[in-house]
Amino acid sequence: MSELETSPRFGFHPTRAELYAEGKALRDKCPRTSHAKWKPAIDRPDPLIILERANEGRIAELIPIRYGRMLQSPFTFYRGSALAMAADLATTPATGLQVQACGDCHLTNFGAYATPERRVVFDINDLDETLRAPWEWDVKRLATSFVLASRNNHHGEADARDAAQACVTSYREHMAEYSEMTALEVWYNSLDMEEIVATIKDDVTRRRAEKRLTKARERSAFEHDFPQLVHAAALSPTIKDDPPLIYHARNVSQEKMMENVRRGFEQYRESLPEHRRLLIDRYKLMDMAMKVVGVGSVGTRCGVLLLMAAEEDPLFLQVKEARPSVLEAFAGRSPYANNGQRVVTGYQAMQSASDMFLGWTQGIAGHDFYIRQLRDMKIKMLVEIYTPANMLGYARMCGWTLARAHARSGEPCKISGYLGKSDKFDEAVADFAVAYADQSEQDYAALMNAVREGKIDVFVEEA
Repeated sequence: MSELETSPRFGFHPTRAELYAEGKALRDKCPRTSHAKWKPAIDRPDPLIILERANEGRIAELIPIRYGRMLQSPFTFYRGSALAMAADLATTPATGLQVQACGDCHLTNFGAYATPERRVVFDINDLDETLRAPWEWDVKRLATSFVLASRNNHHGEADARDAAQACVTSYREHMAEYSEMTALEVWYNSLDMEEIVATIKDDVTRRRAEKRLTKARERSAFEHDFPQLVHAAALSPTIKDDPPLIYHARNVSQEKMMENVRRGFEQYRESLPEHRRLLIDRYKLMDMAMKVVGVGSVGTRCGVLLLMAAEEDPLFLQVKEARPSVLEAFAGRSPYANNGQRVVTGYQAMQSASDMFLGWTQGIAGHDFYIRQLRDMKIKMLVEIYTPANMLGYARMCGWTLARAHARSGEPCKISGYLGKSDKFDEAVADFAVAYADQSEQDYAALMNAVREGKIDVFVEEA
C-alpha cells in the first residue's frame, strides 16, 4: 500500500452515518439537557475585575467611552463583556467538538454586506475574537443575546425565551441540512439578502428592508462617505477630526505618523494575494485617523485610511487592532504569530464571502492589526425597533447563518448527530439563555453601582 493511501489526509473517511452515530454517542458523556444549567462557580471572578483585565493595553483616555457605551443598557454591557462570558462558558458542558468559532457571537455582530461579485449577503460580520473552540459557546452566547435584546425592546419574558429557542432550533435544523450536503455544497452556500427579504411576510417590514437594500446598493464612497469624512478643500484631502471619536494622533507629527502608517501599509500589501495587490496599487495613501468603534472594541487601536485612485475615486479602509482572542485562555492559543492573520483566517473560514481587501499587518510598537473596507453596502440590522415577530424571524436567520459558518470548519454530521431531531437541546439552551441573561443583568448592576460610587470614570456621548 502506498504512502498516499495510508495518509490520514487521503485515506479512509467515515461515512455520514458513522459520523452521525459518533455525534449521537456524545450524548452519553454530555447529555443535551445538561446545557440548561447555569450556576456561577463559587470562585467566579468579580466581573468588574474581568472588565479591568480586558482594558489592559487599551488607549487609556478611551476607556471611559467604553464604559459609557456599556452603561447604556444590560444588552450593551453584554456586548462589551465577551471575556467574562468566555470564562463562564468554559465551565459549562461541551461535547469536545470544535469549530472555527466567532468568539463574540451576539445578534448585532451579524448583518448584510456586498460580496466581491456585488451580491448582498447576510452573514457574521465581526470576528475579532475568532478561534477554534467548542461550537456550543457560540450558540449559547448568541441565544443569550436574543433574550437581552428582547428585554431591551420591552418584549415579554415568553417572547424573549421564544426568540432564543427559535435561534437554536434554526441552528439545529440547518445543521441537519448541512450534514446531508457535500463539502463543496456547504462552502458554496450563502444567505442572499434579496431572497431573504422576499420571504418576509409583514408588508411594512418587507418594504422597509427593500428600501434599505436599494439604498445600500446605490451608496457610493465618493457621494456619501467622502463628504462626511473628508476635508477636500485643501491641496491634499484629509480625514475630518471629530474628537473624541475621530482624531489624528496627538503625540506625534503628521509626517512621522504617515511614515509609520506607510511602513505598516507595505506589510499589509504583502499579506494580500498578488492579484489584489494589482488593485491596491492603483490607490495612493493620503491620510489616516483614529476612529472609536463599537462597544467591545473601544479603546483598541482602530482607524480609517483614506486612499485615492483619482480625484473622484476614494477608498476607505478600516484598520482594527487584533488582540489575543478572549477564548485563548480557555480554548488554547492561536497558531498564528500575528493576531491580524488569526482574524483574517477566521473571516475566510466562517463567511460565505469575505471582503477582498482583508489583510493584516503589525505596527512599529508591536501591535497587530487587520484591515478591511470601512463600508461596502453594509446594512446594520435595526434590532432596537424589532417587534417580537421581527425578533423571531431574525433569530432564525442568525441561527441558520451560524450553522453554516460552523459547518464549514467543523463536522456537521457529528454535530447534527449530537443535536438529533427533537428539541431537547433547543429547550436546554433557551433555559440557559434566560438564566445567563439574568446573570449578565446582575453584572451590569454591579457596574452601575461602581460608577455611582465613583470607582469608575465614564464618558457618556451626546445622543
